[in-house]
Amino acid sequence: MTAHRTIICRTALAATTAVAALVLTACSDGAGGGHDMGSMESDSSPTATATTSAKPGDHSAADVSFSTEMIRHHRQAIEMAELADSHASSQQIKDLATKIKGEQDPEIKTMSGWLTSWGEAVPEDMSGMEHDTSSAMPGMMSSADMDKLKKASGGDFDAMFLTMMVQHHEGAIEMAKTERANGTYAPAKKLADTVVTAQSAEIEQMKQMLDKS
Repeated sequence: MTAHRTIICRTALAATTAVAALVLTACSDGAGGGHDMGSMESDSSPTATATTSAKPGDHSAADVSFSTEMIRHHRQAIEMAELADSHASSQQIKDLATKIKGEQDPEIKTMSGWLTSWGEAVPEDMSGMEHDTSSAMPGMMSSADMDKLKKASGGDFDAMFLTMMVQHHEGAIEMAKTERANGTYAPAKKLADTVVTAQSAEIEQMKQMLDKS
């Protein structure tokens, strides 16, 4: 009987000890968790502050000028390229025109975004309107040039398109090189690099096409 009571007491004592240990562990975890959360909040706060206070890269008047003028320049190139689908006789020229439009459309959107973020005005789309900007930027076609291109078709259009687009690309490269030399906004200078590389390659392609025509 005494032995039986001893076993019961030991069992009860063990259970009590176990419960106490669980309570202590829970309290310890809760306190530790609260401390860890505080540490996490403290660690994350500087990151959040840094993100909020992060400023866009510096830009200069040269970057604004490049973006504004290149948007207008690209728009005329796209206007010329869109004529190829219905006026050109060569599928190779139609494919090149599609490529030019596919390259320059996204670049216009990118540069428009920069101007907006800088608080600058995005130039109005003057495509198809009587607005001669040929004297303002290198390589731009005059209104008279555009009228001739619109009236041409077949082989005449092909030759005229290639000749004009070579001149247009050369002007864009000149503008891009000016941005590389004078600009300060890294993304704009990188886009200028892209313009020089892509349009130099297309000039070579168009000159080869002219030689074969």
